[in-house]
Amino acid sequence: MSAGFTSRPLGALDLDRAASLHREAFAELGERGWTRQEIAELLASPGVAGLLLRQDGNEIGFALCRTAADEAELLTIAIQASHRRRGAGRALLECTIALVREHGVRSLFLEVGDDNPAALSLYRQTGFAPVGRRAGYYARAARPAADAIVMSLVLK
Repeated sequence: MSAGFTSRPLGALDLDRAASLHREAFAELGERGWTRQEIAELLASPGVAGLLLRQDGNEIGFALCRTAADEAELLTIAIQASHRRRGAGRALLECTIALVREHGVRSLFLEVGDDNPAALSLYRQTGFAPVGRRAGYYARAARPAADAIVMSLVLK
């Protein structure tokens, strides 16, 4: 991993930081961020794993994914605003892909708002392709709901 990024499993002691990162990342989109409790409940669910991304000793992002058989879903990815467009999202996504690949996953799915061009660009550059759309899926504060673009990455 480049640019001094490191990752490690997301654990119980990281829940407050993860909730803070999620709140910050999704507030910009007009979405409510996940709470500490919601993240804890997801992390305790079967097949769910999380990664915490660090750079220069700072916790700057996290991701959660759920694996079932040979498929996985990226449940969320959140990067601190000051570290976006500097390779952090790509680094965390690549770590997540490596993690699910280790568990025999052959297809990784995700949903992203059609009003999030930075995330859409990252996913396309990483090899994800659109496979569906959910109309009005993401509620937005003070603006119309956004469609979710369902994307898939075939892992070899």
